[in-house]
Amino acid sequence: MLSRIADALFWMNRYMERAGGLLRAVSTHYILSLDKDVYGSYSWRQVLETFSSATPEEITAMEFNTGAALKNLITDTTNNNSLKTIVGRARENARGVQDHITKEVWEEVNAIYHLMNQPSLDQRLNSYEAAEVMNLITRHTVLYTGVTDITMSRGPGWSFMNLGKYAERCLETIVLTNREYQRIQYNLDDVQDIMQWRYLLYSLSGYELHLKTYRSANYNYNVLHQVLFNDNFPHSVAHSLGRMERRLQEVIRSNPSSDNASLMRCFGRLISRVRYTDLETLNNDTLRQFLEEIRQELLHFNKRLGQQFFSYA
Repeated sequence: MLSRIADALFWMNRYMERAGGLLRAVSTHYILSLDKDVYGSYSWRQVLETFSSATPEEITAMEFNTGAALKNLITDTTNNNSLKTIVGRARENARGVQDHITKEVWEEVNAIYHLMNQPSLDQRLNSYEAAEVMNLITRHTVLYTGVTDITMSRGPGWSFMNLGKYAERCLETIVLTNREYQRIQYNLDDVQDIMQWRYLLYSLSGYELHLKTYRSANYNYNVLHQVLFNDNFPHSVAHSLGRMERRLQEVIRSNPSSDNASLMRCFGRLISRVRYTDLETLNNDTLRQFLEEIRQELLHFNKRLGQQFFSYA
């Protein structure tokens, strides 16, 4: 497979995964902000700091303005991380590899793109229809995932698509988890109610699984175990890295070389770091460093993957 094709497939799926993650986080915050008496402040600062390229001054101006925050996060093309920008990049990559994806995948990417470019979208997001609009776009991202899964052939292209998907998902989980534990200053002994973890769990589609799986009231550690180590949770770091390992092995098996073996060892060190870390070793002093080191190691692996297969300088 040409490096250009592999690169486009990798980033098409990565951008679509990023779009879904952004939508879940924004929709969750929007819905929880309507329940201010329970959830607390409805400030959009944390979401904007995570997903927007706005300056601190711009964030301060928008943090209590739901309409302005939604516009910046979803339709504002001056925000390099807005949903409209991400979907546009995904479509550009898909357009360049139409011969390597199915008609159904292209049509779904195109459908989301045209939905994001409707003239009335800003007006609807600034009205009572905001939740309905975000749910509609979210359903399309879920449909994209399903269409991709049932129509794409299982070859090298599929492997690169999944490497992009799970790399993005893993980074999203790490960033959101770090933000939420930063909120309690990484103090795992600080007693927190399950309601305080709703934003993180809903943003990762894991709230119901948490209630069905974890029986104790030690929510700080239970949530941490779920998002980092629970392999049955599709958005956990362990699950995402496990799927990446499988696809990387497939790619390297068909392209054996000393450089690829070195890349596999690089990834092996990363996944072993997660697999063989005991939850008990993560405490008030070590959690922040652990999350940052895992994030940096994953970014380093992604860079090496690009250099090895996509001809990045």
